[in-house]
Amino acid sequence: MTKNIPVFLRPFQWVGAAFLGLLAETGRLAHFAGRVKLSAVSLPVYPGEILLQCIRIGYYSLPVVGLTALFTGAALALNIYVGGSRFNAEQFVPNIVVLGITRELGPVIASLMLAGRVSASIAAEVGTMKVTEQIDALHTLSTNPFRYLYAPRFWAAVLTLPILVFIADILGVFGGYLVSVGTLDFNGNLYIRNTFDYMTTSDIVGGLIKAAVFGALVSIMGCYHGQNSKGGASGVGRAATLAVVSSAVLIFFANFLLTTFFTRIGL
Repeated sequence: MTKNIPVFLRPFQWVGAAFLGLLAETGRLAHFAGRVKLSAVSLPVYPGEILLQCIRIGYYSLPVVGLTALFTGAALALNIYVGGSRFNAEQFVPNIVVLGITRELGPVIASLMLAGRVSASIAAEVGTMKVTEQIDALHTLSTNPFRYLYAPRFWAAVLTLPILVFIADILGVFGGYLVSVGTLDFNGNLYIRNTFDYMTTSDIVGGLIKAAVFGALVSIMGCYHGQNSKGGASGVGRAATLAVVSSAVLIFFANFLLTTFFTRIGL
């Protein structure tokens, strides 16, 4: 059929095919995500698996998330000080640091760290089970893989990422405090007072809501690409890469949508 299409029209055919392929992939992902969410609120529930995944996803991710937040807060304070000094506004460093960490950088950076560590791990684990036919064995044993494999990972990511983000917020603000007091000659008591005076509950709550949404995205993308992996070891590696990339892109997209929504409702 391609041979009957004029050469100058073939680029439009390729664009159309790519667009239709994107729509088909979006539909498959939406269907998969819907099944995961439905399985997460259906019986039976596997509390042991959920607890195990909470340890793997949340507890083991704490060091990398904490260190990243600490250094991000420190670098943010330095950059704000450099920029503020051009307008004699250095005193606003604690205000902007706490706002930037709690509303944006804390949730996004923690989620990206989780995407790099956890989403790839989930995709590799599920993908290995897929290519070695262990998932088919679960069907043979009358065990629903959506409830036994995917739902516990979904709940673990949704529950633990807000906790990680809350810790990242504290460490990020603390990193800005260390640099400001130790390097930029800020008064420690005044810095803390300005931080608490400027910070509001809505700043923290908005970041935690984002974290729960990002956790769902990370877990679903890891499970989705692992479930659809094929081709042996190379297919598993490709699934892990796709899980990380797609999770990161969706995190940025969801962050934009949530920030827009929170801005409109005044949160």
